[in-house]
Amino acid sequence: MEPVTSAGVGDLEMQSTGSEEADGSWSSTSTGSSRLDSHEASSSPRIGSEEEVAKPSLGGTEEEIYVAYNRVGCVTSKREGVFLTWKDVWVTVADGKRGRLPILQGLTGFAQPGEVLAIMGPSGCGKSTLLDSLAGRLNSNTKQTGEILVNGIKQTLAFGTSAYVTQDDTLMTTLTVREAVYYSAQLQLPDSMSRPEKKQRAEMTIRQMGLQDSLDTRIGGLSGGQKRRVSICIEILTRPKLLFLDEPTSGLDSAASFHVMSRITKLARQDGRTVIASIHQPSSEVFELFTNLCLLSNGLTVYFGPVSMAEEFFASKGFRPSLRNPSDHYLRTINKDFDTDIEKGSDGTESTEEVINILVKSYKSSGTFQQVQQVLSKICQQKGGTLEKKGSQASFITQCLVLTRRSFVNMYRDLGYYWLRLAIYTALCLCVGTLFYDVGFNFGSIQARGLMLMFVAAFLTFMAIGGFPSFVEDMKIFGRERLNGHYGVGAYVIGNTFSSIPYLLIISLVPGAIAYYLVQKNFQHFPYFALLLFACMMLVESLMMIVASVVPDFLMGIITGAGIQGVMMLGGGFFRLPNDLPKPFWRYPMFYISFHKYANQGFFKNEFEGLTFTNNQAGGSATISGDDILRNTWHVEMGYSKWIDLVILLGMVVLYRLMFWGIIKTVEKVKMVIKALGVVPPKHSKQIMENTLSESSHEAIKDVVSESLDVEYFL
Repeated sequence: MEPVTSAGVGDLEMQSTGSEEADGSWSSTSTGSSRLDSHEASSSPRIGSEEEVAKPSLGGTEEEIYVAYNRVGCVTSKREGVFLTWKDVWVTVADGKRGRLPILQGLTGFAQPGEVLAIMGPSGCGKSTLLDSLAGRLNSNTKQTGEILVNGIKQTLAFGTSAYVTQDDTLMTTLTVREAVYYSAQLQLPDSMSRPEKKQRAEMTIRQMGLQDSLDTRIGGLSGGQKRRVSICIEILTRPKLLFLDEPTSGLDSAASFHVMSRITKLARQDGRTVIASIHQPSSEVFELFTNLCLLSNGLTVYFGPVSMAEEFFASKGFRPSLRNPSDHYLRTINKDFDTDIEKGSDGTESTEEVINILVKSYKSSGTFQQVQQVLSKICQQKGGTLEKKGSQASFITQCLVLTRRSFVNMYRDLGYYWLRLAIYTALCLCVGTLFYDVGFNFGSIQARGLMLMFVAAFLTFMAIGGFPSFVEDMKIFGRERLNGHYGVGAYVIGNTFSSIPYLLIISLVPGAIAYYLVQKNFQHFPYFALLLFACMMLVESLMMIVASVVPDFLMGIITGAGIQGVMMLGGGFFRLPNDLPKPFWRYPMFYISFHKYANQGFFKNEFEGLTFTNNQAGGSATISGDDILRNTWHVEMGYSKWIDLVILLGMVVLYRLMFWGIIKTVEKVKMVIKALGVVPPKHSKQIMENTLSESSHEAIKDVVSESLDVEYFL
């Protein structure tokens, strides 16, 4: 394709963004195109005018700003790419009793294969909200209206087709860069690829992000910018066709920002990927890399179009940038947080709010906006293919094995996960052992043994909540990877369960052996003692998993978990004997729900069965058997063996893990339903827009979409 010029705008090279010569192109102007590999345009038919015509200068008008949109390639020739369009998108949030507050107001735009769309604006303008809307990740407390289409039709974004790099870098800090990316490659890439191929893909991706010098550095020792690049590495392993980036350059210096974005832009152009990035304040070099620009202020579109045309748009309204970074000028012009006066050519100055209103109205009434509408219409007419819904490409068994191995390594390197607990448990068991040293078989030893066993069953297991903060961090990583489709809930539960078993066994055996030997120097019943202690700690960890799925904040989670265990401890049949428990609530159902019941009775049966103690009670026999003590002193149910108690506890472990799985799945389903209820069909959008525009965007608005029950979830 020959270069096309527009008088008054300057010579702008029009380049194809497709990945192959056979692909048609959505041509658009980009001053950064000279920095990256360009590709020849195809000879496929054009949408819009069939001839390449140079448009007249703006001359104070806004007619036909975009030459590019009249020379758009045929959509159907890009079957491998993803076209994303959105029209009249509104997002509102509840604002107490006063109604709903708009976050996004009537946004319209598109993203095409081979191009990078930058979403810019001051803080709080709705950049991340728009990105979440397009990716289908809005919170359940928001309500969305408008139409979002993928390849011109309503469909969800499948794993492997799209990826999302969040603003917060949620990574496993104990892993090295090489390990983190390679484990992720094993989870995401298909089993048909060999391990060397996956390793090669991981290392190639690491080099693309410039992290080759940090391959064996643990992520916890990386800078913020390096962590951001690791996050990007993990999400581009599958070579997604649609990539969402939320603040990809945050924490990076100008040089690193340019190198990262240039690599992403080059990948987009070479492979025909669609990239949408929210970005706060790029350098001039980074800004020139973008193809199109979506400029927002207070949730309104100030400008949408080619990056190179933005300067002319602002200049046509008297806001011509000086010799500064263009992005700095745009953001300074539309940032009303500090409400300074903006120079407007020779006409003096105007307030920031007035400038924003001028630009928003000018854009809505310009030929630019009409061109965007035409492109949207053409994309929708040329229906693309349905995205393949394939989920993670790795098998379930592969996911379980990789997650088990990764979690095991993380637990081994994280001192706070199990090693600190092992040290504390050992110290406590030394204290218990010396306190009840060689307790003997006299009448007083009956109570001493019971107290020692109760301490082990209640307080030692209670301390298992100490690993809750580490588990919450794991849950954050799980949440990110789960949203991006890396693996399922079942694989995560299995991986976490099997990786923790060796550490819990060590904690049960080493401290337990110290306490048990010091108390009675008899290892005949120790194997059952250790197994029961292991089951109790496993059960408490399972309980805390349930708490973490409901209360993700680690401080509130610890308080909640401690409260639940405290109630179970009270109803476990030790502080108040089972026959003396009040029947409402404490006896039925708490006594049978509490795992302390089965732990206490299992420990007591293991300890007292077969033993004989001296009897100091007046009028009684000289000795008393352990069975009599179990029945009369501790009110233990003797109708079944101690192994049944162990089996019940292990069954509760399985039940709690299944409950965790069920809660996660249920929460996901409920969120999807709530999101669907928050998405209003296009036929209601106009009504909502009119009602919202009747008030200031900073004031609460009435909820006028209560009748919208027939919803369609577009993404």
